[in-house]
Amino acid sequence: MNRPPVLPSRPLRPNRFQPQRRDILRALALTGAAGLAACGGNSRGNAGAPPGLSAAAGMGQVFVTDRRVKVSGTPEVSLQVRDWQRPGNTGPTIVLLAGLGGNARCFDSLAPALAARSRVVAISRRGYGLSDKPRPVKTATRYYEVETLSSDLKAVLDELGLLRVVLGGHSIAGNELTHFAGHHPERVRGLIYLDTSFDYTKDGDRGGEELPMNRLLDEPKAGAADSRSLQAAIAFSRRKTKNWWPALEANLRDAVEVRTDGSVRMNTPDDVETAVDTAAHGYSPDYKAVRAPSLVVTTLPADNRDLFPWLELPLDAKTEKDAADYLRIFRRARITDSNRLVEALHTPNRLTLDNCCHTDFLMEREAEVLRAIQFMTWA
Repeated sequence: MNRPPVLPSRPLRPNRFQPQRRDILRALALTGAAGLAACGGNSRGNAGAPPGLSAAAGMGQVFVTDRRVKVSGTPEVSLQVRDWQRPGNTGPTIVLLAGLGGNARCFDSLAPALAARSRVVAISRRGYGLSDKPRPVKTATRYYEVETLSSDLKAVLDELGLLRVVLGGHSIAGNELTHFAGHHPERVRGLIYLDTSFDYTKDGDRGGEELPMNRLLDEPKAGAADSRSLQAAIAFSRRKTKNWWPALEANLRDAVEVRTDGSVRMNTPDDVETAVDTAAHGYSPDYKAVRAPSLVVTTLPADNRDLFPWLELPLDAKTEKDAADYLRIFRRARITDSNRLVEALHTPNRLTLDNCCHTDFLMEREAEVLRAIQFMTWA
């Protein structure tokens, strides 16, 4: 899964076995001062329960159903949709969208926890997971513009008969939330921005400093040995992730194609991933039309494990200094960007999570995220 966007001046080559890491070095994002008071701990839910099987217990059984929903005829595109329900739920329906490279399975922990009160639907956008992946012919971003992804979202809501929902989006999915809420305000009860950026077209606030250039801080790239089997791909992802969770593994399994010889490759073609990335980072959101109550959740890395989990100890003196400088610049930019997002949304509702990672905070800090969402009063 991708780290938060950082700086265009230092692009990060996508890692094909860690689907959501890509926006870290583009627009340095988010976070602000006070967060909502929340309890600690973690609720893992159930990652990967088969369709129709109970996915969580507690206040009754939660059932998850896998669906395919057709959203386009030319080209024909159907999306992977996971739908968690518990009989007797009275809370608002919550629809979740993954960040760059992610798919519906990355919510396999948070979604069943939320489903104790609400129906929860997670969608794999076109190009990822088990959703269809039309190739972007004629233009570099064709079929993957934010406007198209927003239309896909509306098609899913229409097909499922969901008239008004709470939308939650991780990372670049914030673009889709803002676009949809501005163009279809009657369909939106609330918005949950899960570690997204104010504007992916803008540089982060570095305070006049340059990011240190050190190859050891760059995310490792997968080699041939890392694709020789599914287990090798999982091991590679684990080495570069702060914590490894069932939901991350489920996300990875839906993101790869296993060949007849047992080797694997990502099932999202390079030109499709580039199209989504380019379109997302070329879209400047208009918050003026957003009227729904909003919650802004922000993560702040506090140490190397949060930002550079692949670094091996002991570090040489230069790398230790470079990592510390990078972390300080990164945090500054995140704080500034988060404040901009909160101001643009005119919301008092924010949750700032320190000492965590953009990739796995939904699992590591699930209890706090869950409480913040349940704290909200939606329209």
